[in-house]
Amino acid sequence: MAVKIRLKRMGAKKAPFYRVVVADGRYPRDGRFIEEIGYYNPLTNPVEVKIDADAAKKWIANGAQPTDTVKALLKKNGVID
Repeated sequence: MAVKIRLKRMGAKKAPFYRVVVADGRYPRDGRFIEEIGYYNPLTNPVEVKIDADAAKKWIANGAQPTDTVKALLKKNGVID
């Protein structure tokens, strides 16, 4: 099972809002997930990001692979180096 930490798109058309979720890589982007660990709102100024650092570190230690976008968000928030 390839576990990924990725964004799940929510919100209205042309008004995206994302949740940071841990999901099996075989499931669709907005489909089933294992755990929700945060959110990302790109429409606010400044951008609003909240991620549970402990949960993210736990999942990465257990082998979950963050996507490129989530990896950038985690670095920006100081969760990973």
